Amino acid sequence: MRIYDAMVTTDVRTRPADAVPPPTKAATWWRTGAGSLPEVRWAVAATALFAAGGIAQLAGAPSWMWWALYLACYAAGGWEPGLAGLQALRDKTLDVDLLMVVAAIGAAAIGQVFDGALLIVIFATSGALEAVATKRTEDSVRGLLNLAPERATRVTENGGEEIVDTAELEVGEIILVRPGERIGADGEVVAGASDVDQATITGESLPADKRPGDEVFAGTLNGVGVLRIRVTRPAAGTVIARIVAMVEQASATKARTQLFIEKVEQRYSVAMVAATVALFTLPLLWGVPLQESLLRAMTFMIVASPCAVVLATMPPLLAAIATAGRNGVLVKSAVVMEQLAGVTQVAFDKTGTLTEGRPYLAEIRLLSGTRESVLPLAAAAEEGSEHPLGRAVVQAAREAGLTWPAAESFEAVPGTGVRARVDGKLVEIGSPTALLTPAHPGDRQAGGAGSSAYGSVVGELEDGGHSAVVMRVDGVPVAVLALADRTRPGAADAVARLKAVTEAPPVLLTGDNPRAAGRVAAHVGIDDVYAGLLPEHKVTAVRELQERGARVALVGDGVNDAPALASAHTGIAMGRAGSDLALDTADAVITRDELAAVPAVLALARRARRLVIANLAIAGTFIAVLVGWDLFGELPLPLGVAGHEGSTIIVGLNGLRLLRDAAWRRAAAPGLR
Repeated sequence: MRIYDAMVTTDVRTRPADAVPPPTKAATWWRTGAGSLPEVRWAVAATALFAAGGIAQLAGAPSWMWWALYLACYAAGGWEPGLAGLQALRDKTLDVDLLMVVAAIGAAAIGQVFDGALLIVIFATSGALEAVATKRTEDSVRGLLNLAPERATRVTENGGEEIVDTAELEVGEIILVRPGERIGADGEVVAGASDVDQATITGESLPADKRPGDEVFAGTLNGVGVLRIRVTRPAAGTVIARIVAMVEQASATKARTQLFIEKVEQRYSVAMVAATVALFTLPLLWGVPLQESLLRAMTFMIVASPCAVVLATMPPLLAAIATAGRNGVLVKSAVVMEQLAGVTQVAFDKTGTLTEGRPYLAEIRLLSGTRESVLPLAAAAEEGSEHPLGRAVVQAAREAGLTWPAAESFEAVPGTGVRARVDGKLVEIGSPTALLTPAHPGDRQAGGAGSSAYGSVVGELEDGGHSAVVMRVDGVPVAVLALADRTRPGAADAVARLKAVTEAPPVLLTGDNPRAAGRVAAHVGIDDVYAGLLPEHKVTAVRELQERGARVALVGDGVNDAPALASAHTGIAMGRAGSDLALDTADAVITRDELAAVPAVLALARRARRLVIANLAIAGTFIAVLVGWDLFGELPLPLGVAGHEGSTIIVGLNGLRLLRDAAWRRAAAPGLR
């Protein structure tokens, strides 16, 4: 197994935190949420008008009525892409959306107004979904800065205190952080001791003990101690500000991603328009009547139109999206489904992704006494603690069916642990280093062979990737408690399946320490581990993998994963415990937190891609035959329309095969790709 321990000292400059305005709080969805976007409003209007026209046509209403509704649909859904396409023409670029509008108008010109309106609705809806996804990501990026407090308590030169904006803090100043407060700046602890929850930055599942000399980050949550912190970075250089900048930069880079077929269409469209114009004008020069020349040109435009190719592409992808959604995977667009099909390597975050993100009592190493006598005392001492380690000890005692007396007194000692009196005994649980200092009574009794055994046990457990805490009773060590983050059920099977589905084995990217990362990686079957990563280091690791030729899908859940999720070829977020930023930045979301869904959705995407290729072959064959017939023979317009629409129906039905439940079962079956 290869474990890479990252350096976490960096000073990348980004724009100031206060340069990003706070997120707008919506009064209603329609006024300030997704409904405030013009793309959504026009798409809703176009869809409603199309539905009304369809109902009127089916109900036998006068033709002028449903024609009017369909044409209104054209106007609502087509004016914006049509205008954008005309503006693009000034830059000598033929926009594919403009071509779709022209094709829809052409369909109406020969009486196929329903087909044209359907095409308008499809493109308007696609544009609206893209606009919604972009807006949600932007709002989440702005909201991320709320993690860092707006104000901090600065210690003055004469020892007093003053409340200031965190944006005004300068390097070298001292801030005071009280219990339960968020830290206002990146810095170094100069006085005090506490435990700090820094999962938003490093992804660690357990709060980190902080003492003088230790580094802390803006936006992380202080525990029960009081800390004095020397500011080491300005607001523009904090880790949380760099996360914002990295997410915005990576999202902007990926925003212009297009389906492969759309790239092809841009070249095809130019050729088709040129051929249509030539087919109309050249016969006129040779004396062909205007009506005959126009009819041939319109027939050519219909049969050669990429509408059939577009519709041949979308049904498999949309069907795959629907099937994945029914089985706990939200894929945000057809582009994402196509990207998932191309993934060649998967990178996992650890905490909250491969693991549940909640510590549990993995083992008790007894130095004296029995488990039945030690665990109740530990639970009694920890019952009043809010620390995750304390909750894990209490939960383990409950699962064992044990009972324990109430503690007569309880004290949480910042940076050390807890101290309580239970049945007249002084019970202490906390950091091995802290409980061996001379400041604690009873250290002399703890010497000798007991102390030696204690130290070796702690070292063995920590080398195995566990968090070790010591338990003393009346000053004498009685046990070492080993705590760990529980691996998700099915994680090892998911990793094994991914090795079969993709071209390269998965890797692990984590902010946790190398020992804990190595223990989890060994348990699930991952060989390559990058540990001790801050958010920017995860981005670097993803980019290095992609520079080697891999198309990386990153699976993560936290704020610290968001930049890498945005930078990866495809970002996949764990839905239940995932942060808002991670969920909005990711391209796909595992809503049920089942890791088995990751290889399944990759296999499903690959099958959708194979169907797309088959559909393109079918559509291309129809187009080639009909175009050849029109150019070199006499293709009747009704037959051309029938052939065009028939190919659309065939490829549509072929793509809809992925709607069946059997498609997901096949994708989830071991050994299939």
